[in-house]
Amino acid sequence: MSDQNQQPVFQIQRVYLKDLSLEQPNSPAIFLEQEGPNIEISIDVGVEALAETIFESTVTITVTAKVQDKVAFLVEGKQAGIFEAANIPPEQLDPLLGIGCPNIIYPYLRANIADIITRAGFPPVHLAEINFEAFYQQRLQQLSQQQQQGGAGLVSPSGAPLS
Repeated sequence: MSDQNQQPVFQIQRVYLKDLSLEQPNSPAIFLEQEGPNIEISIDVGVEALAETIFESTVTITVTAKVQDKVAFLVEGKQAGIFEAANIPPEQLDPLLGIGCPNIIYPYLRANIADIITRAGFPPVHLAEINFEAFYQQRLQQLSQQQQQGGAGLVSPSGAPLS
């Protein structure tokens, strides 16, 4: 075997919008409201092995805008990417999938979310940058706490179920 076969490989195979939904349950009346909406944002990151060295990474964002107790809009988007990761040490693979891949696909999701909100007739919501390393570390801490509590249904920080 040559040394070239053992070189680490990391390549983007494809980036795509996996899911996008918009709900406007109180339109058109909500457009007549004078008060600005309160915005709530939630995020989730996941990873799934598709083959030995091929992985799908996803970032899901849900944006809910409410005026008083009425939902103006609810947008959920899931951006995904297919990545090849070969000859990468196991201790580096999970952070790569849980930090590096979301950093690559998140800008696409931000643009898609802003676009759909604008097309729905609302002022754009510009999502802030996300520190996926901090997000990853928080998920590691949650995983550790769940394990200490004898937690069932554990997932790795990258979202993959643990056996």
